[in-house]
Amino acid sequence: MKNLIKSYQVTRFKHITSIVYDSYTIDHPLVHIGCRPFSILKFSEYEETANVKFQLNISGKMIDFQSSDEYYCPVALFHPHERESVIESIHNYFLDFFETSVEYHWITNNYKISIPRLKNLAVCIHMFIPRRFEDMKNLDNFFSSCPVLKSIDIDFYADESLSPESESRLYQAESIRTTQFDQKTPAVLRNFQGRQAFLMYFACDVSDLIEFVNRWKSGEAFRKLEYLTILIYREGIPRDETLNSIGARHIDATRKPPTHTVRKSYIDNPFKPMTDPIMSHSYVVRDSDNRVASVLIEGNTLSFGVWDKTEEEFLRMVD
Repeated sequence: MKNLIKSYQVTRFKHITSIVYDSYTIDHPLVHIGCRPFSILKFSEYEETANVKFQLNISGKMIDFQSSDEYYCPVALFHPHERESVIESIHNYFLDFFETSVEYHWITNNYKISIPRLKNLAVCIHMFIPRRFEDMKNLDNFFSSCPVLKSIDIDFYADESLSPESESRLYQAESIRTTQFDQKTPAVLRNFQGRQAFLMYFACDVSDLIEFVNRWKSGEAFRKLEYLTILIYREGIPRDETLNSIGARHIDATRKPPTHTVRKSYIDNPFKPMTDPIMSHSYVVRDSDNRVASVLIEGNTLSFGVWDKTEEEFLRMVD
């Protein structure tokens, strides 16, 4: 039956890139496909008035279902002690059906709700941490117990830092977007190990920007990096001084440089699946493998795009 359905829905399935467990505004997740606005399933605890419509054997577990007038999708019911096992059974069904052809994301903004450890599941976190935040211990516990972090979108204004273990989990995320008072808490600019970073600071020393580029050039850090932007709200970035300090090389002004853009690691807006384009006459070269990164400084923004090309291959693309 599974193979029959797949054979009839080949075109449709090509457009399914992720299964999303969305607990952004609720304790128990809604399930939807990618960024689509409608849900295909909801999880809910039993209520006294629960009207069970049917039962299904899902991955070897009998699960009760009812319909939802609010979400217009089936609702999988469970008692509190069954929450994780019911979610896991349905997740295993998705795994059996889609296998590794899609990604599995859990998105949340609530560090007080546990996230099940499910096979192939990656977590996407949206969070606001105010200046006078008094629950850092539980936030640390949340980060340290999280499965693999796919994406973090965090406004961090707290005076107190996360624990070293929690901060290390942030730095390992595939994609991170932060808004902070400065670059030190947390120190993403120095310690990021993922692919894409979108960093916004109220203040940042130019010397830290220079250090970031030079550490990339030396091969000391940022080996997986594809794309990074830094926006400094309160001040501009001295363009010529910074480019000179990082040893930037330049394409002749009369020629058109290639445009760098990559597919976003985590797509929260289906109408913007790609990173903002970087078209710059300035670039730097990594010592270890001659890999090129375009560097663009405009006003108070630095954009850094890494090419999967050596300098020789990169210059061949110049128009």
